[in-house]
Order: sequence, then C-alpha cells, then structure tokens
Amino acid sequence: MSDTIPLYRGLAQAFRMEDVDTIFVLTGDGNMHWEAALSENEEVRAFHVWHEHATCAMASAYAVASGKVGVASVTCGPGVTQLMTALATAADSRIPLVVFTGESPVHASWYNQRIDQATLVEATVAHYIAAHSLRRMFEHVQEAFYIAKTERRPVVLGIPTDLQQVQIPADINYVPSSTIIPDTGPMAPHPDYVVRAVDRIAQAARIIIVAGRGARSSGAKALCEQLAERCNGLLATTLPVRGMFDGNPRNLGIAGGFSHPAAREAFTACDLVVTVGASLTHHTTDGGKLFSHAAVLQIDPAPQGIRHGQRIERMYLRADGTEGLSAVMKGLGNAPTHGRSAAWDALGFVARTKTEPVDTTSFEIQSGDLDPRQLVTELSRVLPKDWEYVNGGGHNSFFTAQLQGGSDDHFVTIREFGAIGNELCYAVGTAAARPDSPIILTCGDGSFMMHAQELDTIRRYDLPILICVLNDGAYGAEIHKLRADKLDDSGSMWPRRPLANIAKGFGLNGATVTSLDQIAGLLEEFKATKQPTVWDFHISDQVVSPMMRRGVARNR
Repeated sequence: MSDTIPLYRGLAQAFRMEDVDTIFVLTGDGNMHWEAALSENEEVRAFHVWHEHATCAMASAYAVASGKVGVASVTCGPGVTQLMTALATAADSRIPLVVFTGESPVHASWYNQRIDQATLVEATVAHYIAAHSLRRMFEHVQEAFYIAKTERRPVVLGIPTDLQQVQIPADINYVPSSTIIPDTGPMAPHPDYVVRAVDRIAQAARIIIVAGRGARSSGAKALCEQLAERCNGLLATTLPVRGMFDGNPRNLGIAGGFSHPAAREAFTACDLVVTVGASLTHHTTDGGKLFSHAAVLQIDPAPQGIRHGQRIERMYLRADGTEGLSAVMKGLGNAPTHGRSAAWDALGFVARTKTEPVDTTSFEIQSGDLDPRQLVTELSRVLPKDWEYVNGGGHNSFFTAQLQGGSDDHFVTIREFGAIGNELCYAVGTAAARPDSPIILTCGDGSFMMHAQELDTIRRYDLPILICVLNDGAYGAEIHKLRADKLDDSGSMWPRRPLANIAKGFGLNGATVTSLDQIAGLLEEFKATKQPTVWDFHISDQVVSPMMRRGVARNR
C-alpha cells in the first residue's frame, strides 16, 4: 500500500509548488492544519495577524510590491465575512490574490459557522471556488492561481474542513499554473492604426504623455521620455506609478485630482494627451475636468470605451506600451512634430511645479497645530528617497502625495474602492515584499485607529516601519464636507488620543510632533535603530485640500 498523507498536507505542497513563500494568516478551525503544514517549510514565512481583514490587505500590498500572487488565509464563516472590504478593494484594484479558507464540513448536518461564502465573495467581484471534489482538488488549486494571474483578481478557495483531513496518496503530482498559462508575448499594434496615431501626434502642437501601471509593466518608460523629447511634450503619471519620471526635466508629476496647479494649467493648454498603459479613471482625469478640451490617444492592450462612467472621446492604439510606442517612434521618423506653438512653454510648466507651492490658500491654524502642506515640504526635504513609501488614503493623502523625490519602484498605494483603515496592513505587506529597506507610511488618525492592533504584528516581526500619522482629530474628508454644507461636524471629530503612547504600549517607539524642528532629530533616532516607530503629527483641521475644495464647489 502506498504512503498517504492528509489532504491539507497535499494542499500545502501544492501552494509551495506555486512558488508561495509568504502568507498572511489568522488561524482557525478551517485553515490551521493547512497553514501549519505549509509553515513547516523553512522557505515559507508566515505573518500571523490579529484581524482577518488584515490578512487580505497585507497580501494585497505584498502582491503590488513583489509582483507575485499574494496569499492570505482565514477560517470559514466569520473569518470570511471579515474579508469583504479588503476583497472588494483588491478586486477593484485588479490585484492577484489567492485566499485559502475552510468551508462547513460536507458531512455535518449542522455547523454553527455555516454561511453562503460564495455569494458574499462574488458580491465583491472576487472569484470563489468551492473545492468539494477530492478527485479534482488539485485542479481547483491550479485554477485559483491561474485566474489570479491571468485575470488579475482575488480568488477565494473554500475547502470543507472534513475533506481537508481525508487521506490521499503522498505523491500528489501537482502541475503548477505557470505551466498552463499561454505565453503569447507582447501585443503588437496594427500597422493601419499606427499610421493613424502617428498622424495625430504629428498634427498636435502641445502633447502630454500620461503613463500608468501598464507602461511600467511593459518597460515603456524610456520610450515615453523619448516621445516627449521628440515632440517638445511633457510627462505625467497616474498616482500608482508616481515618481516614474522623477529627475526628467519634462516631468509634471501626477495626473489627476492630485496634480500641481501648474500641471493642471499644462493639461488645460495641451491639445493631445497620449496615455500609455493608463486606464483613464475618474481619478486620473479628475472627473473628466483635467483635459476635457484635448484629444486623447490611448495606447493599451485592452482599452475601454467607458471607465468610471466617463465616455471620453479618444483614438485607440491596441498594443503593449513598448510595442506601441516603438512603432509610433519609427513612424514619426525625422518629420517635424513640434515648435508650431509659441505659447507652449513646456519646460516652464515643469519649473513651476518645482518652485511654486501646491497651494497658497490661507487658513487660520491654531497654535500647536501644523500646516500639513508645510509638514510635507519638510518631510520631502529630510526623508531618504530610496526608502519604500506607502501612501494612504483619506483627505490627508492629497498632501502626502506631494512628497518630492523617489521613484515608482519605491512607491506603493492602493486607493481603489475608497476604503480607509488599510494603511498599517499595506505597510506590513510592503515590508514583507521588500525586507531590505525601511518603510515610510503616511496615514490619517482615523485610518490608524481602525486597525491599530496590527502594531503588535509590526513589533512581533520587528519590521522597520516609520508610521507618520497626520492627526487632525477627525475624519478629515467628512468634516470638510459637513462644514461646507453648514452642518454639525461633531460626529466626525474626537479628542486627539495619545497615539505615540499607544504605539509604545505595543512595544514600538513613538513621538508626538507639534513642531517641524523635531523631525530631523527624530529621523536620526529612527535611522540609528530601525525600530518600528510612530510619529503623531498634530495637524490643523482647518486646512482644506484643493481637491476637496474643488469637489465641494462642483457639488453645489
């Protein structure tokens, strides 16, 4: 008789054969045997966390920062219900994840944690696999990784707890998903559409190239820069790849609601926007207001005619970023393509983004509070540019996105679905993917408090994370909207809690910062120890970001 093993051990082997070496787990009856078996492998690092949401959020950031499939695991029933916000965010962000979970025992007449997990998961637009067939069990695992990789979305793999204990042959003969994913190569453009794109570019006088995640993944950065130079054009990026063109003299920075005022003027003045691997979301176009008068040429292997409810008129070149731009540059040849518009001072716009503040509006700031704009200027001056930077969400994210320097290779943000409270988790996931560098996290106090328990996770694994909390004692976006509508804002405010002391209670270092003069000295302490640290910046709740002011004005 051949050797046998419990199914959970075979499943652990299958995950390891999918090149899984990092998992984020909260153990329970539905997943603990599988997790323990997988963690026995010395090449696998398991992060045990305090809340189920955190497993999925951490795995999401790990996937973004590493380029691999993120893997999370929770128990069945209440473990799965806690995942919904993180799953919806990952699905909206097109992040490849596999979540291992249990399911109610198939042979039990009653189970107190039974719930229709598939319906919950599929409501988030994640994919659910109910793995109930022993004969097809390893095909289910293969399918989970195949879908995560090829469709770039989260997959929840649910396996009944009693099936996990069934004995199976020790030789599982697992076939990894990588062996069945078609290798089709980059998508080349159709020649007729290249001619059309070249003609449109040659006719334009004021061009801005906007690069997105597709430009980075296809390696199109240098070609974007060459096109901008060739056409006396300008460069910008979507927020997720902020910093891609850092150091280039034609770099305008972020395209969208977070754009510098000078960049907004450049977009208003341009007559053609060429997007490369950028999906033209509501954020990138600032709700369709950023370049509403310009023609748009979209270079993308899967362009969409409508995105976030926007029907932007555009010309398409269906191609991988590198293939499409290479064909365009070849088609342009030596023909003149710029210099026809004396009003287009391209480099002047860039110079203004470097010398002019992003906002000069005056606000009454209480003594002891910091202006978040001045805070970000000081952080830009002193923080190392080669550390990893995780940018959070919420009202304060406009200010922190203006941090200068640092390439897109050192930047992680997940903003889709508009959920705050993920930031500590994203910092942990990034630290797991990039263990050789300190992590800088910026977040608001509301987000920080939602999952403050994960400070213990940060301490337990001794992760070198510097947490910069912009603490206005409120949910910033809500108080500014309520005030604009002349409504009571007290439901969105609370007394500032001693966040530095909370951090110290979890074993981290902490400091309350009420003066910019404190920052340089505190930074030297962090550099010397690399101990996880919280800086609690007391910022004014009176400073309203330009993006918020525009949004409030539009809704009136």
